[in-house]
Amino acid sequence: MRCVIARFPFDLTKSGVLESMKGIRPEQVFGESVIIGRRTYPVKQVGQVVTRQDRRDFSAGEVLRAMTQLGFTCRGLPKAAAPTRVLNPFQQASAMLGAPAAA
Repeated sequence: MRCVIARFPFDLTKSGVLESMKGIRPEQVFGESVIIGRRTYPVKQVGQVVTRQDRRDFSAGEVLRAMTQLGFTCRGLPKAAAPTRVLNPFQQASAMLGAPAAA
């Protein structure tokens, strides 16, 4: 499959990516990741190994798109928790003192 990563065309195949990543220890994953074989790799690490370019030269999205098209399982960033309600100082002080007792 032909894809463009960091403005350079690459002919990638699933077997070629598997061969490139063979023997490479996965780094710790903090963001997007790609599952290759039984290992989970950070997207930027996969991009660096496969393209032999510096990680700053390409985006994670470019590599995610290419790996998804090749049939690899990709995981994005974890979903952010729902925002909590922000209390103003008066509401916060009231909450710390507790609700008034019913008379």
